[in-house]
Amino acid sequence: MPGLPIKPAVLTEIQRQFNHELSAAHAYTALAQWCAAQNLKGFARFFHKQAGEEREHAQKFMDHLLDRGASPELLAIPAPRTRFKNVLEVAQHAREMEQVNTAGIHQAYEAALAEKDYPAQVALQWFISEQVEEEAWCDELVGRVEAANCAGGASSLDRHLEKILDAKAHGGE
Repeated sequence: MPGLPIKPAVLTEIQRQFNHELSAAHAYTALAQWCAAQNLKGFARFFHKQAGEEREHAQKFMDHLLDRGASPELLAIPAPRTRFKNVLEVAQHAREMEQVNTAGIHQAYEAALAEKDYPAQVALQWFISEQVEEEAWCDELVGRVEAANCAGGASSLDRHLEKILDAKAHGGE
């Protein structure tokens, strides 16, 4: 027998967010593809990594739904944006994507609060904390790209991007 049933309003929001995470993975893949085409391999690897994280987030939502006896619904994923003027525009787009994702998670959490759905609240608290980190790295990425405006600056940042962000994730820099 499945766990605690999920109320319709919460189910709707978690289903929406589940599909949003899949769409975000698709969008990060598009960012990676654009960067690879511009010979920004560090950025491309980084955005591919982000796409994988978004798929992991979708899996967490899927597992939550399944554990509660709900069948996740896979919806059509819209084509992501694929054209950018420069890497700053890419970084800014990533930041906007994360801000939209944060708003969606908050919307799902509000539904869980209103319905007194404690299991969903606990699950969504992890995502709320995760989004603080995600938005912080996006702000840092945009700042670093803006600062890399001298000749060769973007190339240098590209070569060191993964090291910079990995060090930060592990308590360095």
